Amino acid sequence: MSGLAEGRQDLSADSYFTRVLELADDSVKRYDPAKLKWMWGEALYTYSLHLLDTALGEDRYLDYICRYLDAHIKAGYRVDQSDTMAPALAAYAAYLRTGEVRYKVVVDRVVDYLLHSERVLDYMPNHLGSSWEGKLYPKSVWVDSVMMYGVFSGWYGSVADDAAIYDFARRQPALFARYLQDPQDKLFYHCYWTRQQHTYPKNKVYWGRGNGWVIAGLPLALDHFAPDSEERSEAIRILRETSQALLPYQRSDGFYETVFNRPGKTYIESSATALIASGWMQGVADGYLDERYLAPGLKAYRAVVDTLEIKNGLLSMPLISAPTIPLQGFPYLGYKYTPRGNDWTYGLASLFFAGLNYKKLLDQGKVN
Repeated sequence: MSGLAEGRQDLSADSYFTRVLELADDSVKRYDPAKLKWMWGEALYTYSLHLLDTALGEDRYLDYICRYLDAHIKAGYRVDQSDTMAPALAAYAAYLRTGEVRYKVVVDRVVDYLLHSERVLDYMPNHLGSSWEGKLYPKSVWVDSVMMYGVFSGWYGSVADDAAIYDFARRQPALFARYLQDPQDKLFYHCYWTRQQHTYPKNKVYWGRGNGWVIAGLPLALDHFAPDSEERSEAIRILRETSQALLPYQRSDGFYETVFNRPGKTYIESSATALIASGWMQGVADGYLDERYLAPGLKAYRAVVDTLEIKNGLLSMPLISAPTIPLQGFPYLGYKYTPRGNDWTYGLASLFFAGLNYKKLLDQGKVN
Protein backbone atom coordinates (compact mmCIF):
# COMPACT_ATOMS: atom_id res chain seq x y z
CA MET A 1 0.00 0.00 0.00
CA SER A 2 1.17 3.52 -0.74
CA GLY A 3 -0.45 6.93 -0.86
CA LEU A 4 -2.17 8.99 1.78
CA ALA A 5 -3.43 7.02 4.73
CA GLU A 6 -7.20 7.12 5.08
CA GLY A 7 -8.73 9.76 7.33
CA ARG A 8 -5.47 11.56 7.98
CA GLN A 9 -7.18 14.95 7.79
CA ASP A 10 -9.43 13.89 10.68
CA LEU A 11 -6.63 13.24 13.17
CA SER A 12 -7.25 14.38 16.71
CA ALA A 13 -5.01 17.01 18.27
CA ASP A 14 -3.05 14.37 20.19
CA SER A 15 -2.73 12.17 17.13
CA TYR A 16 -0.78 14.85 15.27
CA PHE A 17 2.06 14.13 17.69
CA THR A 18 1.65 10.36 17.99
CA ARG A 19 1.65 10.11 14.20
CA VAL A 20 5.09 11.73 14.09
CA LEU A 21 6.26 9.43 16.87
CA GLU A 22 5.06 6.50 14.79
CA LEU A 23 7.11 7.88 11.89
CA ALA A 24 10.18 8.02 14.13
CA ASP A 25 9.63 4.43 15.28
CA ASP A 26 9.23 3.25 11.69
CA SER A 27 12.25 5.23 10.51
CA VAL A 28 14.60 3.39 12.87
CA LYS A 29 13.24 0.14 11.43
CA ARG A 30 13.90 1.43 7.92
CA TYR A 31 17.50 2.59 8.45
CA ASP A 32 20.33 0.52 9.88
CA PRO A 33 22.18 3.01 12.11
CA ALA A 34 25.56 1.52 11.17
CA LYS A 35 24.91 2.39 7.53
CA LEU A 36 23.94 6.03 8.05
CA LYS A 37 26.47 8.50 6.64
CA TRP A 38 28.68 10.78 8.73
CA MET A 39 26.96 13.84 7.35
CA TRP A 40 24.62 16.65 8.28
CA GLY A 41 21.33 14.96 7.43
CA GLU A 42 22.05 11.88 9.49
CA ALA A 43 23.44 14.10 12.26
CA LEU A 44 20.22 16.08 12.53
CA TYR A 45 18.19 12.90 12.35
CA THR A 46 19.97 11.25 15.29
CA TYR A 47 19.97 14.51 17.25
CA SER A 48 16.22 14.85 16.75
CA LEU A 49 15.79 11.29 18.04
CA HIS A 50 17.69 12.36 21.16
CA LEU A 51 15.31 15.30 21.58
CA LEU A 52 12.34 12.94 21.27
CA ASP A 53 13.84 10.80 24.03
CA THR A 54 14.25 13.90 26.19
CA ALA A 55 10.65 14.96 25.66
CA LEU A 56 9.34 11.47 26.36
CA GLY A 57 11.62 10.88 29.35
CA GLU A 58 12.76 7.62 27.77
CA ASP A 59 15.82 5.90 26.30
CA ARG A 60 13.75 4.84 23.34
CA TYR A 61 16.35 5.78 20.70
CA LEU A 62 19.58 5.92 22.72
CA ASP A 63 20.90 2.55 21.56
CA TYR A 64 20.21 3.52 17.95
CA ILE A 65 22.13 6.79 18.35
CA CYS A 66 25.07 5.02 19.97
CA ARG A 67 25.20 2.36 17.26
CA TYR A 68 25.36 5.12 14.64
CA LEU A 69 28.26 6.80 16.41
CA ASP A 70 30.07 3.56 17.24
CA ALA A 71 30.07 2.44 13.61
CA HIS A 72 31.85 5.62 12.54
CA ILE A 73 34.20 5.68 15.51
CA LYS A 74 35.29 2.18 14.50
CA ALA A 75 35.53 2.90 10.76
CA GLY A 76 36.96 6.44 11.03
CA TYR A 77 35.25 9.72 10.30
CA ARG A 78 36.18 13.17 9.06
CA VAL A 79 35.72 16.61 10.55
CA ASP A 80 36.59 18.99 7.73
CA GLN A 81 33.56 21.20 7.06
CA SER A 82 30.34 22.42 8.64
CA ASP A 83 28.42 19.39 7.44
CA THR A 84 30.82 16.89 9.05
CA MET A 85 30.83 18.87 12.30
CA ALA A 86 27.09 18.32 12.69
CA PRO A 87 27.38 14.77 14.12
CA ALA A 88 28.77 16.39 17.26
CA LEU A 89 25.11 17.02 18.14
CA ALA A 90 24.52 13.29 18.46
CA ALA A 91 27.94 12.68 20.04
CA TYR A 92 27.44 15.30 22.75
CA ALA A 93 23.99 13.93 23.49
CA ALA A 94 25.40 10.41 23.79
CA TYR A 95 28.24 11.58 26.02
CA LEU A 96 25.94 13.48 28.37
CA ARG A 97 23.62 10.49 28.61
CA THR A 98 26.16 7.68 28.90
CA GLY A 99 29.39 9.29 30.12
CA GLU A 100 31.30 7.21 27.55
CA VAL A 101 34.63 8.86 26.77
CA ARG A 102 34.64 7.74 23.13
CA TYR A 103 31.78 10.14 22.43
CA LYS A 104 33.60 12.99 24.12
CA VAL A 105 36.56 12.33 21.80
CA VAL A 106 34.25 13.07 18.86
CA VAL A 107 33.02 16.24 20.53
CA ASP A 108 36.55 17.39 21.33
CA ARG A 109 37.60 16.91 17.71
CA VAL A 110 34.72 19.08 16.50
CA VAL A 111 35.46 21.72 19.14
CA ASP A 112 39.08 21.81 17.99
CA TYR A 113 37.94 22.28 14.39
CA LEU A 114 35.58 25.07 15.39
CA LEU A 115 38.35 26.90 17.20
CA HIS A 116 41.13 26.46 14.65
CA SER A 117 39.57 26.19 11.18
CA GLU A 118 40.25 29.02 8.76
CA ARG A 119 37.98 32.05 9.12
CA VAL A 120 36.88 33.34 5.73
CA LEU A 121 34.44 36.04 6.85
CA ASP A 122 34.83 37.81 10.18
CA TYR A 123 34.35 35.02 12.72
CA MET A 124 32.90 32.46 10.29
CA PRO A 125 34.57 29.34 8.83
CA ASN A 126 34.38 28.27 5.21
CA HIS A 127 31.26 26.12 4.95
CA LEU A 128 33.00 23.40 2.95
CA GLY A 129 36.19 23.82 4.93
CA SER A 130 39.23 21.79 3.96
CA SER A 131 37.17 18.98 2.44
CA TRP A 132 37.61 17.76 -1.10
CA GLU A 133 34.20 19.30 -1.86
CA GLY A 134 35.61 22.64 -0.77
CA LYS A 135 38.17 22.54 -3.57
CA LEU A 136 35.34 22.53 -6.11
CA TYR A 137 33.35 25.49 -4.77
CA PRO A 138 34.19 29.12 -3.96
CA LYS A 139 35.02 29.85 -0.32
CA SER A 140 31.72 30.76 1.25
CA VAL A 141 29.46 30.70 4.26
CA TRP A 142 26.08 28.97 3.97
CA VAL A 143 22.80 29.57 5.76
CA ASP A 144 22.70 25.83 6.55
CA SER A 145 25.30 26.44 9.25
CA VAL A 146 22.77 28.25 11.43
CA MET A 147 21.72 24.68 12.20
CA MET A 148 24.85 22.66 11.42
CA TYR A 149 27.23 24.36 13.85
CA GLY A 150 25.18 27.17 15.36
CA VAL A 151 23.04 24.92 17.54
CA PHE A 152 25.90 22.70 18.71
CA SER A 153 28.24 25.57 19.55
CA GLY A 154 25.60 27.32 21.66
CA TRP A 155 24.65 24.08 23.42
CA TYR A 156 28.19 22.92 24.09
CA GLY A 157 29.51 26.36 24.97
CA SER A 158 26.77 26.84 27.54
CA VAL A 159 26.63 23.37 29.12
CA ALA A 160 30.39 22.76 29.15
CA ASP A 161 31.03 26.34 30.23
CA ASP A 162 33.51 26.69 27.37
CA ALA A 163 34.03 30.44 27.01
CA ALA A 164 35.76 30.23 23.63
CA ILE A 165 33.02 28.13 22.01
CA TYR A 166 30.27 30.19 23.60
CA ASP A 167 31.95 33.33 22.28
CA PHE A 168 31.96 31.75 18.83
CA ALA A 169 28.30 30.77 19.12
CA ARG A 170 27.01 34.12 20.34
CA ARG A 171 28.47 35.96 17.34
CA GLN A 172 26.90 33.75 14.70
CA PRO A 173 23.25 34.95 14.43
CA ALA A 174 24.27 38.56 13.84
CA LEU A 175 26.93 37.51 11.32
CA PHE A 176 24.51 35.34 9.36
CA ALA A 177 22.07 38.25 9.24
CA ARG A 178 24.76 40.74 8.22
CA TYR A 179 25.98 38.73 5.26
CA LEU A 180 23.12 36.46 4.19
CA GLN A 181 19.92 38.37 4.95
CA ASP A 182 18.50 40.67 2.30
CA PRO A 183 18.38 44.17 3.83
CA GLN A 184 14.99 44.98 2.28
CA ASP A 185 13.16 41.66 2.13
CA LYS A 186 14.60 40.32 5.42
CA LEU A 187 14.87 36.85 3.86
CA PHE A 188 18.01 34.75 3.66
CA TYR A 189 20.11 33.79 0.68
CA HIS A 190 21.71 30.37 0.43
CA CYS A 191 25.31 31.51 0.75
CA TYR A 192 27.83 34.36 0.62
CA TRP A 193 30.92 34.07 -1.57
CA THR A 194 33.66 35.61 0.48
CA ARG A 195 36.24 36.41 -2.20
CA GLN A 196 33.62 37.92 -4.53
CA GLN A 197 31.93 39.67 -1.58
CA HIS A 198 28.33 39.04 -2.56
CA THR A 199 25.45 36.75 -1.72
CA TYR A 200 24.72 33.83 -3.97
CA PRO A 201 22.27 33.73 -5.61
CA LYS A 202 22.20 37.49 -6.12
CA ASN A 203 18.82 37.97 -7.76
CA LYS A 204 16.37 37.52 -4.86
CA VAL A 205 16.02 33.76 -5.14
CA TYR A 206 15.05 32.57 -1.67
CA TRP A 207 15.46 28.88 -0.97
CA GLY A 208 12.77 27.45 1.28
CA ARG A 209 14.82 25.02 3.35
CA GLY A 210 17.56 27.60 3.86
CA ASN A 211 15.12 30.02 5.43
CA GLY A 212 13.73 27.05 7.35
CA TRP A 213 17.17 26.49 8.90
CA VAL A 214 17.01 30.04 10.21
CA ILE A 215 13.47 29.81 11.59
CA ALA A 216 14.00 26.43 13.26
CA GLY A 217 17.67 26.86 14.16
CA LEU A 218 17.53 30.20 15.95
CA PRO A 219 15.07 29.02 18.65
CA LEU A 220 17.20 25.92 19.23
CA ALA A 221 20.26 28.15 19.70
CA LEU A 222 18.30 30.59 21.86
CA ASP A 223 17.73 27.79 24.35
CA HIS A 224 21.41 28.13 25.28
CA PHE A 225 22.00 31.89 25.18
CA ALA A 226 22.23 33.72 28.49
CA PRO A 227 19.01 35.46 29.56
CA ASP A 228 18.94 39.19 28.86
CA SER A 229 22.15 38.91 26.80
CA GLU A 230 22.79 40.98 23.69
CA GLU A 231 23.17 37.87 21.55
CA ARG A 232 19.82 36.54 22.73
CA SER A 233 18.06 39.81 21.93
CA GLU A 234 19.71 39.92 18.50
CA ALA A 235 18.71 36.34 17.66
CA ILE A 236 15.11 37.04 18.70
CA ARG A 237 15.07 40.17 16.54
CA ILE A 238 16.27 38.21 13.50
CA LEU A 239 13.75 35.45 14.15
CA ARG A 240 10.91 37.95 14.35
CA GLU A 241 11.74 39.95 11.25
CA THR A 242 12.40 36.86 9.13
CA SER A 243 9.19 35.25 10.35
CA GLN A 244 7.22 38.34 9.44
CA ALA A 245 8.79 38.35 5.97
CA LEU A 246 7.91 34.68 5.46
CA LEU A 247 4.24 34.90 6.45
CA PRO A 248 2.90 36.15 3.08
CA TYR A 249 4.49 33.28 1.18
CA GLN A 250 2.66 30.46 2.95
CA ARG A 251 0.31 28.73 0.54
CA SER A 252 -3.37 28.28 1.32
CA ASP A 253 -2.72 24.56 1.90
CA GLY A 254 -0.13 25.39 4.59
CA PHE A 255 2.94 24.47 2.55
CA TYR A 256 5.94 26.44 1.38
CA GLU A 257 7.52 25.93 -2.02
CA THR A 258 11.16 25.09 -2.47
CA VAL A 259 11.71 28.61 -3.91
CA PHE A 260 8.87 30.20 -2.03
CA ASN A 261 9.01 33.66 -3.60
CA ARG A 262 8.41 32.20 -7.07
CA PRO A 263 4.92 30.84 -6.35
CA GLY A 264 3.77 28.15 -8.73
CA LYS A 265 7.16 27.98 -10.44
CA THR A 266 8.73 25.17 -8.39
CA TYR A 267 7.01 22.68 -6.04
CA ILE A 268 5.80 22.26 -2.46
CA GLU A 269 8.51 21.01 -0.14
CA SER A 270 7.94 19.27 3.17
CA SER A 271 11.27 19.81 4.98
CA ALA A 272 11.15 23.60 4.55
CA THR A 273 7.52 23.64 5.65
CA ALA A 274 8.25 21.50 8.71
CA LEU A 275 11.24 23.65 9.71
CA ILE A 276 9.22 26.84 9.51
CA ALA A 277 6.41 25.18 11.46
CA SER A 278 8.91 24.07 14.10
CA GLY A 279 10.39 27.53 14.59
CA TRP A 280 7.03 29.24 14.72
CA MET A 281 5.56 26.76 17.18
CA GLN A 282 8.63 26.91 19.42
CA GLY A 283 8.71 30.69 19.07
CA VAL A 284 5.14 30.95 20.35
CA ALA A 285 5.61 28.31 23.05
CA ASP A 286 8.78 29.93 24.41
CA GLY A 287 7.66 33.54 24.01
CA TYR A 288 10.02 34.56 21.21
CA LEU A 289 7.12 35.16 18.81
CA ASP A 290 3.62 36.49 19.36
CA GLU A 291 0.45 34.47 18.98
CA ARG A 292 -0.13 35.43 15.34
CA TYR A 293 2.36 32.70 14.35
CA LEU A 294 0.41 29.98 16.15
CA ALA A 295 -2.21 29.36 13.46
CA PRO A 296 0.19 29.41 10.47
CA GLY A 297 2.68 27.26 12.38
CA LEU A 298 0.01 24.68 13.18
CA LYS A 299 -1.30 24.82 9.61
CA ALA A 300 2.17 24.14 8.19
CA TYR A 301 2.80 21.30 10.62
CA ARG A 302 -0.52 19.61 10.03
CA ALA A 303 -0.12 19.98 6.28
CA VAL A 304 3.08 17.93 6.39
CA VAL A 305 1.69 15.33 8.79
CA ASP A 306 -1.36 14.94 6.55
CA THR A 307 0.87 13.86 3.65
CA LEU A 308 2.49 10.96 5.53
CA GLU A 309 1.96 7.73 3.64
CA ILE A 310 2.68 4.03 3.92
CA LYS A 311 5.70 2.79 1.97
CA ASN A 312 6.94 -0.79 2.17
CA GLY A 313 4.78 -1.36 5.21
CA LEU A 314 6.20 1.57 7.19
CA LEU A 315 5.05 5.15 7.68
CA SER A 316 6.92 7.44 5.31
CA MET A 317 7.46 11.18 4.77
CA PRO A 318 7.25 12.34 1.13
CA LEU A 319 7.92 15.61 -0.73
CA ILE A 320 11.45 16.16 0.64
CA SER A 321 13.83 17.80 -1.81
CA ALA A 322 17.19 16.08 -2.24
CA PRO A 323 20.40 17.71 -0.95
CA THR A 324 20.61 21.10 -2.62
CA ILE A 325 23.60 23.28 -3.41
CA PRO A 326 23.63 26.77 -4.95
CA LEU A 327 24.88 25.73 -8.39
CA GLN A 328 27.45 28.02 -9.93
CA GLY A 329 25.91 29.89 -12.85
CA PHE A 330 22.39 28.45 -12.63
CA PRO A 331 21.26 28.53 -8.99
CA TYR A 332 17.54 28.87 -9.67
CA LEU A 333 17.52 25.88 -12.01
CA GLY A 334 19.35 23.89 -9.37
CA TYR A 335 16.56 24.55 -6.88
CA LYS A 336 13.78 24.04 -9.42
CA TYR A 337 15.00 20.70 -10.71
CA THR A 338 16.33 19.16 -7.53
CA PRO A 339 14.15 16.06 -7.23
CA ARG A 340 11.99 15.15 -4.27
CA GLY A 341 11.93 11.85 -2.43
CA ASN A 342 10.81 10.10 0.71
CA ASP A 343 12.49 9.86 4.09
CA TRP A 344 15.62 11.89 3.56
CA THR A 345 17.05 11.95 7.07
CA TYR A 346 17.11 15.75 7.39
CA GLY A 347 13.48 15.88 6.33
CA LEU A 348 12.56 13.42 9.06
CA ALA A 349 14.52 15.51 11.54
CA SER A 350 12.66 18.63 10.43
CA LEU A 351 9.32 17.01 11.17
CA PHE A 352 10.56 15.56 14.47
CA PHE A 353 11.64 19.06 15.55
CA ALA A 354 8.19 20.32 14.61
CA GLY A 355 6.48 17.45 16.38
CA LEU A 356 8.35 18.22 19.59
CA ASN A 357 7.22 21.82 19.49
CA TYR A 358 3.68 20.79 18.67
CA LYS A 359 3.77 18.60 21.80
CA LYS A 360 5.04 21.58 23.79
CA LEU A 361 2.03 23.60 22.65
CA LEU A 362 -0.27 20.70 23.47
CA ASP A 363 1.18 20.53 26.98
CA GLN A 364 0.64 24.28 27.34
CA GLY A 365 -3.00 23.91 26.34
CA LYS A 366 -2.57 26.06 23.23
CA VAL A 367 -3.79 23.37 20.79
CA ASN A 368 -7.25 21.88 20.67
